[in-house]
Amino acid sequence: MRQCLALDLKDDPALIERYEAWHAAGAVPAAVIASIRAADIRDMQIWRLGARLFMIMEIGPAFSAEAKAAADMASEDVQAWERLMWEFQQPLPGAADGEKWLEMRQIFALGEQP
Repeated sequence: MRQCLALDLKDDPALIERYEAWHAAGAVPAAVIASIRAADIRDMQIWRLGARLFMIMEIGPAFSAEAKAAADMASEDVQAWERLMWEFQQPLPGAADGEKWLEMRQIFALGEQP
């Protein structure tokens, strides 16, 4: 299964450059990577256009967004990462207080076309 999510960065070239550096290969803390894998997230990619981010997650059958959120809240390492990332991120228009990545709704699939 696949989930796609969106989020905005603060529109500041220096902050965006630092955000990308934090996401370079080997830069994300090992505990954060381990928490992603432990949640049965099989692959994760983040794409950027300007200040808009787009995340694609390939998830396995054991994935639960609620369980992942609970595990993240219980992890000091993940919470430290989230606080750091929030220095660069800003909520999308219409997001609830404290809401970050918003799940996108698929509106087209080539495989469903005649």
